[in-house]
Formats: sequence, C-alpha cells, structure tokens
Amino acid sequence: MGWFSRFINSSIGKKFFMGLTGVLLMLFLIMHLIGNLTLFIGEKAFTNYAGTLETLRPIVRVIEVILASIFIIHIYSGIRLWWENKKANPKQYAVNAKSKESSIFSRTTVFTGSIVFIFLVVHLQTFWYPNNFEETGKSLYQIVTGSFANPVYSLFYVLAMILLGFHLNHGFQSAFQTFGWNHKKYFPFIQKVGTIYAILMAAGFASLPIYFLISRGGM
Repeated sequence: MGWFSRFINSSIGKKFFMGLTGVLLMLFLIMHLIGNLTLFIGEKAFTNYAGTLETLRPIVRVIEVILASIFIIHIYSGIRLWWENKKANPKQYAVNAKSKESSIFSRTTVFTGSIVFIFLVVHLQTFWYPNNFEETGKSLYQIVTGSFANPVYSLFYVLAMILLGFHLNHGFQSAFQTFGWNHKKYFPFIQKVGTIYAILMAAGFASLPIYFLISRGGM
C-alpha cells in the first residue's frame, strides 16, 4: 500500500481525488435537482418522491454516508492543494491568483467553496435534520415550502446558488484538465459545456425559492 500512500500525498494524487470527488458531487447535483423539481408539479408529486426515498431508507442512509465521505475528501483535498500552493511560494501564488489569464471562477474558488459549505450546513439543518430527527408535525413539502416563503432564507439560498454556479463552472473545467482531457482543440467545447452545466444547476435550484416566495406572497 506504500505506492497508494505516495500517490494520494502527491500533487497529482491530490488533484485526482479533488477532480474525482468533484465529478461525483456534480452527478449527485443533477439527480438532486431532478427530484427537487417535482416541487413545481405539486405537493402530491413531491410527497410521492419523498415517500419513495423513505421506502428505500436503508439504502439512502448508505448513500448519505458515501456522499458525506466524498464531500469531506473533496474539501480536504481542496484545502491541502490551496494551502500547499500558497505555502510553497506565497508571493508567486498571490501573483498567479490575480493573473489576467486566470478566470474569475478560478480566482474565487476558495471563497465560493467556503460559502457553499456554509450553505450546506444551513441547508441540512433546515430540511434534512427536522425531517429525520424532529417531530415537527409537518410534511417535508410543508417544511420546504414554508422555508422558501421566508424572504431572508430565500435570498440566502439564491445567493448561495449563484456562488455554487461559479464554483461548478471552475470545477467542471478543472476536472477535465486533471484527467488530461484538455486538448486545445476540444477544451473550448468543454468550457462551454461546463458553463452551461453551471448555469442550469444554479438557475434550477435558485428557481425553487423564487417561485415559492412569489407564489406565497413573500415578495
């Protein structure tokens, strides 16, 4: 296992796990958004969706543990890369971070990632925890739509989704570069796909609080 330890502690290994976990999280976001969009169909559709997950609770719990592990590895790898790059040459790192050749998405990736993490904690405390560990007397649909009717929470949610879009745009392109799919002939296409993906994810999730905030008279 010595080779594996050397690999995961190498610069290439850290970037590989950063890219791999990022791709897995991006795939999860697609599935999560599809499920959440049933909110637009109505309470019955969303309740059926949530009920299906409830019948699969043991499997869902395993998936949640796997997702949490992937997220932790992603955060840990990202922090290690950022810190080691900065520590290796602080002045050069600062210059590179502000380089005109780097995009705003890459320059803000640590900031956007931090905000997304804060949002995730709030998000779990708002929806996941009450639904699983509290006797609220409310259905998940009522918990979700009630929270989205709150202007403060909805604004925070929308802003977090905008920053998530920034993070995803950079992450999508970085993952392809990490796996060596950065040929100058094809990479511009990958960049466009990444931007489209980021916009769809950010707009899709942000549309939910906006819709319920307006429909319930919060605005």
